[in-house]
Amino acid sequence: MINRKKALILPVLLVGLGLFGFSLLARIDAPEDSNKNAIKRSLLFTALKQMHYNSVEIDDDFSDKAYDQYLKNLDPNKRYFLKSDINKFNKSKDKLDDEIKNNYNTELYELSVSIFNQRREEVEKITAEILSKPFDFNKKEEILFDRDEMNFPKNEKERYDRWRKSLKYAALLRMNSKLKTEESKKKNAEEKGEDYTPITYEEIEADIREKVLTNYKDVFDYMKKQDEEDHYALYINSMISIYGPHTEYFPPERKEQFDTEISGHFEGIGARLQQTGGEVKVVSIITGSASWKQGDLEANDFILKVAQGEDDPVDISGMSLKNSIKLIKGPKGTEVRLTVRKPDGRIVVIPIIRDVVVIEESYAKSAVIEDKQSGKKIGLIHLPSFYVDFQDRNGRSSGKDVYQEIKKLKAQNVDGIVLDLRNNGGGSLGDAVEMVGHFVGRSPVVQVKSKISGSKTLKPETNNIEYDGPLVVMINRMSASASEIVSAALQDHGRAVIVGSNSFGKGTVQRFIDLDRMSRLDDYKPLGSLKLTIQKFYRINGGATQVRGVAPDIKLPDTYAYLEVGEEDLPYVLPWDEVEPSKYSMWPQQLPIADLKAKSEQRVANNDVFKMVEENALRLKKQDEKKYYTLNLEQFKVEQKRLDEESKKLREATTTHEEFEVTVMKDHYPTSKPDSVIAKSAEKWEEAIKKDEYLKEVTLIISDMMVQ
Repeated sequence: MINRKKALILPVLLVGLGLFGFSLLARIDAPEDSNKNAIKRSLLFTALKQMHYNSVEIDDDFSDKAYDQYLKNLDPNKRYFLKSDINKFNKSKDKLDDEIKNNYNTELYELSVSIFNQRREEVEKITAEILSKPFDFNKKEEILFDRDEMNFPKNEKERYDRWRKSLKYAALLRMNSKLKTEESKKKNAEEKGEDYTPITYEEIEADIREKVLTNYKDVFDYMKKQDEEDHYALYINSMISIYGPHTEYFPPERKEQFDTEISGHFEGIGARLQQTGGEVKVVSIITGSASWKQGDLEANDFILKVAQGEDDPVDISGMSLKNSIKLIKGPKGTEVRLTVRKPDGRIVVIPIIRDVVVIEESYAKSAVIEDKQSGKKIGLIHLPSFYVDFQDRNGRSSGKDVYQEIKKLKAQNVDGIVLDLRNNGGGSLGDAVEMVGHFVGRSPVVQVKSKISGSKTLKPETNNIEYDGPLVVMINRMSASASEIVSAALQDHGRAVIVGSNSFGKGTVQRFIDLDRMSRLDDYKPLGSLKLTIQKFYRINGGATQVRGVAPDIKLPDTYAYLEVGEEDLPYVLPWDEVEPSKYSMWPQQLPIADLKAKSEQRVANNDVFKMVEENALRLKKQDEKKYYTLNLEQFKVEQKRLDEESKKLREATTTHEEFEVTVMKDHYPTSKPDSVIAKSAEKWEEAIKKDEYLKEVTLIISDMMVQ
């Protein structure tokens, strides 16, 4: 039996991981060194030199960058090392390139690990000492969270104070939550006429400190359990990250975990996570997952604490991503409660019942929107990802499914079609190319350039144009990779109006290299895997989608418009550049972009919801630039209340467009899902469509296209 879950989840990353069309590296002899780390290093940099798209000179400049990156990764919050430690490490700052070229070990790695372990033991004692005494939450003081503004502590006194503030902030979050719980209990008891025995402030404060102490004991225990592979992976990844943000070494266990997460068998919350500056950041939510169904966890949230059901939460600040994920994932049906910091600064607790991914929710689907005000029938195609089933040629793929949805919408005599690629992180390159062909025929779609084989232009295999009517493509800041290929190609052909906000800007392809297949030294296996960039995408007009992404023809306000969440905001990102344009023909019917844009801008300027979105985007920008956070309980309460009220205003600004008559098209593919589940899913989507202000604006844009 074909494992459809595995076959269909994996390709979500295909444009990102490039699992097609390349031969493996030839097996080579690594140096017969008894040091396993030296073998890994030699294999990794051999593979990078031969296959990575980016050519990096291994010199003193590389060494300086790798050194700085290592310190950021090892002690991101500058809470362990002292300035005197950094002075010792500085002796190796310009020697990391020699370590790679001559394959010898500098003292940096072993010295830094040894001193870090020593400092961790000291900090563990400091933590116990600090938490043995009450915190004064009435004192007006602040904690600095901007790591770029921080220096390493000059002495133990400075380090002690940094930890005191850090632990006080952790206690403050718990204190605020506990007081709100007690207030709620008191209110409920009074409403029911029951007795309520309050817990004193002093009792709560003491209990909070005890819980923070227990939490940090767990964190230190996790650190102690890190083995040699964990430490060296951090070290070597700091070096190879200079090649680009998507280049990474995976130790054997981490690679197995990665494979499990994308296989469809992964039981957890369904969120892709990364470690940024010592914090765990949500990169994206997997469509059909537990997080997607729950709805509160979003991309760009930071996970601060993890609790198993009603158990005390564990602070994961400074914990490795591997250990954080171990706490977050778990069996289907169990509850995890995440304490999350939203981009606007709100601290919220999100309960999620773990589950497997409902793969059907990641398929393309369509609906007909009849707008009673404009009198138009608009066809909507929602595509969460570019999927394909490599294990079954007759299985589902996004290219074929979108073709079927177009046929359904044409049968309904729609006046125009909207292809919704918002929050679509990419997937199968072949399906992206095929999909563009549905609208322009056999014309160039994208240029692909590699270090090994040069560049080539990709076209659809057939010349069949399935739909030639008015077309709008919706994108946003989280539209990436294959989404950018499709929207860029349709824009360059003059075939569609692109509406929304600037896309993510990821125009590179990655693949995995199994180090075991490169080495003949069987005694040292398993050695792990290397993810590296092998190709770059270019639009048919010659410009890269890398960094700049796709700029919409008609711009709409975006909550994340001013936040640093795109490809260009990642360290050592490959730059934008351009190549010679492909030869292609423009769509014969010229789009009146300037006129459509002017009319849309006038509507948006008078739209209360879009005004609120823009205000919220500016508020998020201001919050993101904030460097200091209060450690005063009353100030914290006031600030959180203000943030909650501002967030509530945006949620309440959303209106239901009763003028929309929505008909969800039935899936053309056989399913084993009960009719009641299918109906519930359709009902949920219909409700979301009616509340989508962006879709309302897009229907009006299509109406404007019709009267030209």
